[in-house]
Amino acid sequence: MAPEQPENPASPARPCPICGKPSVQRFKPFCSSRCADIDLGRWLKGNYVIPGEPLDETEEAPMRRDEDS
Repeated sequence: MAPEQPENPASPARPCPICGKPSVQRFKPFCSSRCADIDLGRWLKGNYVIPGEPLDETEEAPMRRDEDS
């Protein structure tokens, strides 16, 4: 069994964006896997969005070519 790596703060200037504790190199920019998972969950639920032009919901997907043609 391998020994665990020490969890030294990566940079005191950049705290964990979720809880504010010092970040840890292993989970950078977060302090723990818990905070990393919370952030991932927020992305997956749509709490975070990247700004851009809205999509037109009426547009259809490109037609697929039939292999018989």
